[in-house]
This record gives sequence, C-alpha cells and structure tokens, in this order.
Amino acid sequence: MNQFQLELWKRLTEAPGVSGFEAPVRTVMREYISRYTQEIVCDNLGSLFGVMRGDENGPRIMAAGHLDEVGFMVTRISDKGFLSFQTVGGWWGQVLLAQRVQVLTPAGAIDGVISSIPPHVLSDDQRNRPMDVRNMYIDIGVDSRQEAEQLGVRPGQPVVPVCPFTVMANPKRLMAKAWDNRYGCSLAVELAKELHDCPSHPNVVYVGATVQEELAGARGAKTAAAVIEPDLFLALDASPAGDIPGVREEGGKLGGGVLMRLYDPVFILQPGLRDFLIAICEEENIPYQFYVAKGGTDAGPVQYHGQGVPSAVIGIPARYIHSHAAIIDRDDYEAAKRLLFAAVRKLDRAALDAIKPR
Repeated sequence: MNQFQLELWKRLTEAPGVSGFEAPVRTVMREYISRYTQEIVCDNLGSLFGVMRGDENGPRIMAAGHLDEVGFMVTRISDKGFLSFQTVGGWWGQVLLAQRVQVLTPAGAIDGVISSIPPHVLSDDQRNRPMDVRNMYIDIGVDSRQEAEQLGVRPGQPVVPVCPFTVMANPKRLMAKAWDNRYGCSLAVELAKELHDCPSHPNVVYVGATVQEELAGARGAKTAAAVIEPDLFLALDASPAGDIPGVREEGGKLGGGVLMRLYDPVFILQPGLRDFLIAICEEENIPYQFYVAKGGTDAGPVQYHGQGVPSAVIGIPARYIHSHAAIIDRDDYEAAKRLLFAAVRKLDRAALDAIKPR
C-alpha cells in the first residue's frame, strides 16, 4: 500500500478538528498543500486553499473537502469534576455511552470517557429506554471542579472522539474517526500533488478544505465561495453507507465505487454536470453508484452562491459516520480520485459552457 497515503490518512484522521476548532487539521493540510504551491488563500473562518494555476483564461474550479468533524464542547464542570457537554454536529445519543474522548485544553489533551451506568444497577425502566444526551457526562478521572480546572479544563473547550487509524484484516478496509470528512481533505491533498507534478490543466484550481460543514448552514462553504468566486465546485465528502444490517440499501455500498449524489434537501445535481461526470466514469471504466441523501454537503450553499455555481459531490460511502469509528474501502477512494483527476483535466471553458443550462 502507498506509504504516502498511509501517512496522510493517519495524520488527517487522528488530528482533532471539531467544528469551529479545526486548527490542528488545518495545520496538517497547510503543511501538505504548501509542498505543492506557495499560493495559499484563506477565508476569515479558517477555510484553506492552495491555488494551482494552469490556463489563466480557463474556468476557476473549487475542489474542497471539509476540515471539521462531529464532536462535543464542554459546557459545565460539576462540583465532583464531571463534565457536562454539548454535541457539535449530528450525533445519535446511543453511540456515545462508554466511548473514549479527549478534552482539548491549552495545556494538552486530557483523556476521558462518556459516562455509562453498569447493567447491574439499572432499573427495568432505564434498561428499556435510551439515555438522553443531556444526562451523560464526561469522566476525566478527577474528584472535584478545582482539580479539573487545575488541569486546564474550562467550559467552551472542544472534545474529540478517540479512534486510531487502523488498516483492517481486509487491507482494503480502513477504520478511523472522522472519515467524514478527512476523506475529502486527503483527496484534496492528492489533487494538489497531481497538479503540481503534471501542471498542464485548462483552468485555475483552488483545492483545499472548508470549516464548519457539520454545523447548520455549512458555514465555511459560504465564506470560501465568497473569497474564491468559483465557476464550478466539486465537493469531496463521505456519505453513510447503506450496506449494513438493519439499513435499507438506498445508500452506497463499500467497494461499489464513487458515490454520485443526485439529490439532497439543499442540492440537485444539474443534468449537464451529471452527464459530464457519468461520461468520464464510462470512458475511464470508473465504477460509480447513485445516491439520494437526507442530509446536505457544502455543494448546497455553493450551488446558489452569487448567480449560481454548477456543483457536484465526488463522494464515497462510509460505514458508521458520525460515530467514534467509521470504515471506508480503498477501492472507492481510488475510484473517486480517478474521477476527480479526470474531471479537472477536462474542465476547460468549452466543457463548462456545455454543462451550464441553456
């Protein structure tokens, strides 16, 4: 397996980056993208892009993952040192109990666990109903508020899930926290590397990652689009897989190829861009699968920026996203990478004009 990719995936997925607190991931992204271009642009919220200049008369292409992951924020410290918390991004409470976390303080990360009640002391009523997140706490192993504060814990600090990057028994399957959306960050880095190594492309590409996608409104996409003013946008994002027991098989399946998002509540893939991407997949023998989503991505707000920006999601399915551990398939990643590289190479002014509605 490619050592460059393994190191990139490990560093990106293990870096903490809860929405609004993306600095550690941004540092990793800046380090990698700066290897391939010294022209870096940012918005005022923290989104970061490298500029890859091909044909200056060609269209301006924006290709972006998002830096942030779902996590938590400390809201209160009890007299006995237990931490109340707020979820940041979309969580289902039943994936939280007894899971390891880290509280990020200026003095460093503090290990903890989300409280759970042993079955021995649960009442019948408690056993038969889910626990509300508001009744969960983080235990960092202290006995008082003063002890927690001496360690540097304060309300407002981010809390991140813990899961090391793991190559599984089937080496095509990769487990980590935050594949939503360090997948897209990784693909952005690989695109920057590709355009640096083979710099002839018929456009100017802004490649990087936004912030705060997991919060309502996909905020970084709006501010980044205002900075870049793209002619076309390619969101690089992971979506929930539909190939596990108990889930209707309406999402993608691992190993089925790149995920072609057709529709979500804030986005519709325009016919011209859909046909453009499918034609590339057919020509290049890239496996693809269709997806209709219940949640949005950065493609939604960028699509209606200014006078409108043709937008698409180059995605992959991931099992168990918005939990502590998610799984992707390396073949899907490679399919998405091939589509992204080919699309960027073909997106000249004539291709963009053909994509736009007539």
